[in-house]
Amino acid sequence: MELRHLLYFQAVAEELNYRKAAERLFISQPGLSRQIKQLEEMLCVQLFERDKKHVELTVAGSYLKAEVDFVINHLESTKNQLKLIDSGKVGELRIGFLGSASNRVLPDLLTKLNTSEPLITTSLEELSNAVQVEMIQKDKLDLGFVRLASVPDDLEMRSVLRDTFSIVVPEDHPIGELGFRSVSQFKDDSFILFSSDYSNYYYEQIMSICRDSGFSPKIRHKSVHALTIFRLVENGLGVAIVPSSLKEGYDLNVRFMEIPGIPQFTELSVIWKPANRNPALSKVLPLI
Repeated sequence: MELRHLLYFQAVAEELNYRKAAERLFISQPGLSRQIKQLEEMLCVQLFERDKKHVELTVAGSYLKAEVDFVINHLESTKNQLKLIDSGKVGELRIGFLGSASNRVLPDLLTKLNTSEPLITTSLEELSNAVQVEMIQKDKLDLGFVRLASVPDDLEMRSVLRDTFSIVVPEDHPIGELGFRSVSQFKDDSFILFSSDYSNYYYEQIMSICRDSGFSPKIRHKSVHALTIFRLVENGLGVAIVPSSLKEGYDLNVRFMEIPGIPQFTELSVIWKPANRNPALSKVLPLI
């Protein structure tokens, strides 16, 4: 088996179309078919179900795709790390994060990193919880900052920030901090919430805050980005419930009011894969 067999298989598994995969690989379609047939014969398994109209992965093919994705990505990561090490760096740390981490936790970590490990470079990408988990499992990220109740067994999770919830209203909203006693005062308002795609666990927490106050919120808009939510609130399209730490870093015409007397809280956690072999990760974990 050669690396090209895996690259050809990966292309067909992603495209599920031999013609498109062949064009992407700059080879002929019959040549690609022969390579896949060779791979199936070497592995003694069928990887694709194929007829004139459809191409689908078999169960074995689906398993192999996940493993090939990991292998190919690991090779690319190794090449990138080698270039950095050759230039005198320790390596690159790839970090995924939710927007709320960029206000306090992430800047604090990067400040420590620049001071204690100046030879480590970083790449940062704002991603949803689910995408971060998947990318860390596939070694496409080294660290993630998420809001989740749990992670798969092959990952570690550590809480880095425990936070209260605040309601966000336009500055001219009739209910001010002196008169704010309960979320139930907003039961007639439209709500703008983080989508369940951001975090289903987090979304259910918001719903439970409203249920405990005796109402079901009228959800008008959803987004995965805090700035979008705040802009909608600013323009009078509704109110929002968010982690209190999100009030830092935004200069908008909205008012944050911490919700009193509720048991719910939210935690921002860092996640990583202990089996990750990136040398930069072992140097950064103690800083967290």
